[in-house]
Amino acid sequence: MFDKYMICENGFRNRLAAGEVGGFEFGARLPYYRGLGLSMVENIEVSVDGQPVPRERLRFKLRERAYTLTEMETAYEEVWEMGEVAQIQVLHPGGLSPGPHKIELAETLRISYMPFPITGRDTKTLTLAG
Repeated sequence: MFDKYMICENGFRNRLAAGEVGGFEFGARLPYYRGLGLSMVENIEVSVDGQPVPRERLRFKLRERAYTLTEMETAYEEVWEMGEVAQIQVLHPGGLSPGPHKIELAETLRISYMPFPITGRDTKTLTLAG
């Protein structure tokens, strides 16, 4: 429904961890017209330049807290609001090289009135500043 708005055009950058580039991040939104509890986000998948990122290397940062995807499964009190931008963080020592990168994002959501999970997908080419 709102798939084309999932990957944000701004905020694509390498991340520093302990003084070194430890990965990269980009902004993401829900592909749904309402907010959802984090425990209702069944899965997040990311591919960069055609290479899938392993689940254990992903972090989801909402406001000031970063979660592993496993921690999100029991985050019952936290709600990701419609239109709110979260950061998808990817642990990738050295980060990415400057220039364009194809980012693919899939978010699988459990909606209370749907008999099966839905998956939103977005692909954008984002440029990392040098």
